[in-house]
Amino acid sequence: MRHLLLPRLLLFSPAMARASVSGSAAAAKALLPLNPARGGSRLPSLLPARRLPAPGSGRAFRGASLRCYAAAAAAVAEQGRIKVQNPIVEMDGDEMTRVIWSMIKDKLIFPYLELDVKYYDLGILNRDATNDEVTVESAEATLKYNVAVKCATITPDETRVKEFKLKSMWRSPNGTIRNILNGTVFREPILCKNIPRILSGWKKPICIGRHAFGDQYRATDMIIDGPGKLKMVFVPEGAEAVELDVYDFKGPGVSLSMYNVDESIRAFAESSMAMALSKRWPLYLSTKNTILKKYDGRFKDIFQEVYEENWKEKFEENSIWYEHRLIDDMVAYAVKSEGGYVWACKNYDGDVQSDFLAQGFGSLGLMTSVLVCCVIFAPL
Repeated sequence: MRHLLLPRLLLFSPAMARASVSGSAAAAKALLPLNPARGGSRLPSLLPARRLPAPGSGRAFRGASLRCYAAAAAAVAEQGRIKVQNPIVEMDGDEMTRVIWSMIKDKLIFPYLELDVKYYDLGILNRDATNDEVTVESAEATLKYNVAVKCATITPDETRVKEFKLKSMWRSPNGTIRNILNGTVFREPILCKNIPRILSGWKKPICIGRHAFGDQYRATDMIIDGPGKLKMVFVPEGAEAVELDVYDFKGPGVSLSMYNVDESIRAFAESSMAMALSKRWPLYLSTKNTILKKYDGRFKDIFQEVYEENWKEKFEENSIWYEHRLIDDMVAYAVKSEGGYVWACKNYDGDVQSDFLAQGFGSLGLMTSVLVCCVIFAPL
């Protein structure tokens, strides 16, 4: 939602100053919101921000009053809303996010934009009523229309199942959507001067790319009740089964089997490198290939292949680079670095490290989160 941030200062032309005092809706025509994410104060076409006297008083004020926003809405209503060409998928959420999102739509979006919205209610009760089919339908709609906005949702645990009297402990909606879209989640902090950073050495943002497919989030796990042999079996099409001994249990325990696919890993590599090039930042991939030689080693090999085939020359032209690092070494480097790079993580690592970055920059809430399902950034 960073493109919907309200400015702390409004830029006024002289015409707007006169209209503001008179209460005219024409003030909205001169209202120019300043987007801090894009360095709005440096836009060449705008006049410098300055204090204006509040109507009917000698005091000066900063920021947008309700009267100004009402005037802006009235002016837009007079001139007609901007028509958005393509539909957008809306995934509603749970609890306070429904309230806040409704306010954002009513005050900041629908008065200004004419949207064809494909609405899906991902609230916990509706997911339960539809046996979670609504989550799948919303993801499939996103594949069709290419753009979606999702609100925060509840992933039920035992307590929530009892609280809402659910039929089942449904899977995480985020996990279901990510696996259907087969994308990469890019998260980046929103930097604010008035929010202190816990890690003061971070001078630049760090963009973390989380592979949003497979691994622990689509794993099959089970409880072992007693002694026995655990085996892993793969049955290739038209060939004999391959059987591997995993462990000889002497007593109760647990087991886990997880997977990933080359196609998804390759898409992860492409989108990560495209993101790094669009920002002109170096790219780091972190794995534990010294332990998971075949599993994590496959990530390392595919990233290197994609880099050599499609991106090496472009990276060198922009004086940036790609490098693989062990996850423990990368975490240590992240703490001591000043930022300014893209960090590609496997699914679980990205889940953990993105919150580590968010808190290090000052706030878990001040993070953008964008799921990229294909390479949308044209190489520069």
